[in-house]
Amino acid sequence: MHTQQITIDIPESILLTEKMDKNSFAREIRILAAVKLFELGRLTSGSAAELAGMSRIEFLDSLRNYGVFPLLSELTDLEAENAKSDQ
Repeated sequence: MHTQQITIDIPESILLTEKMDKNSFAREIRILAAVKLFELGRLTSGSAAELAGMSRIEFLDSLRNYGVFPLLSELTDLEAENAKSDQ
């Protein structure tokens, strides 16, 4: 797997507020980005898990910690199919 490194500047006050060191905060940012991109339908669960640095099962299990339903896209597709069949 080939990776790219992205650097972002984080104010030290944020690290102090969050009571995290920079490595822990960086990991949290990766997970939060993966969760949000998955929630928006921009990443599959597998790709989001890869971004988060965990297995797909771990990622799907962790979604409840962020209030994200792991099968939302599948549920949305089923609801759309159901609406079409009702017409």
